[in-house]
Amino acid sequence: MAHGEADPSGRQQTLLVLNKITEILNAFTLTRPAMTLGEIQQTTGLPTSTVQRLVSNMVAQGLLDRVGDHIRIGIRMSYWAATARKDVDVLAVVNPVLKDMRDETTETACFFTVEQNFRVCIAVAETHHALRREMYVGKVIPLHVGSASRVLLAWNPALAEKVLSTPLEQLADRTVTSADELRALIAHTRSDGYAITAGERDDSASGLSAPVFDSAGDILGAVTISGPTLRMPRRRCEEWIDLLVGYAEQITRTLGGRPPNPSPAV
Repeated sequence: MAHGEADPSGRQQTLLVLNKITEILNAFTLTRPAMTLGEIQQTTGLPTSTVQRLVSNMVAQGLLDRVGDHIRIGIRMSYWAATARKDVDVLAVVNPVLKDMRDETTETACFFTVEQNFRVCIAVAETHHALRREMYVGKVIPLHVGSASRVLLAWNPALAEKVLSTPLEQLADRTVTSADELRALIAHTRSDGYAITAGERDDSASGLSAPVFDSAGDILGAVTISGPTLRMPRRRCEEWIDLLVGYAEQITRTLGGRPPNPSPAV
């Protein structure tokens, strides 16, 4: 090989190592933010010796953090993610994902954020069905009803307590108006990592929502699939849980977000 000429085998080996590092990082999800070495090995399918060697090196470089027997994404990654996200347009990331969700489920997909004591739809991909729930960019909805509200409160305890301290208006037959009951449902949502509701805002409508997080691990918004309960009974919503959570995690990762540190529920 001539002097100064790159070694193709060396480049190939570097790419193989990078692929394995990527597999390890991708093994962590918002619903599984911490794992043991054995769990990482089972998830990735990489040889145990490879996992042990790469994880040790990744911990040393700050890509991963080790707490006892468990490994999680390193805090140093948040620093890099914050830089990456600085000029990222949230809607430019969210809108294509919502269209994919709409096309896969055939139902309306939305993204909600918090504005004072309300949630606001900032992006939507509408269903092509003639029978649909009314939804549009800018729609304002009270924070005590629906799956998106449940998610937005579950990872914002201070806001949840603020909402729970006010009268909860009855908007539909199944609206939760008891602060104690809603507090328990919010805690359940945080434990599950998603929320399913039906008939809380509209008597004949259902919703399924999951959280999106920013680089600090704070909740950024809720991604939602919504539609008539006729097409979205509880069973159908449960079938879409993995799909929805996967899309929510995709948005979080693309925006440079990370799972929040475990903390007590409301």
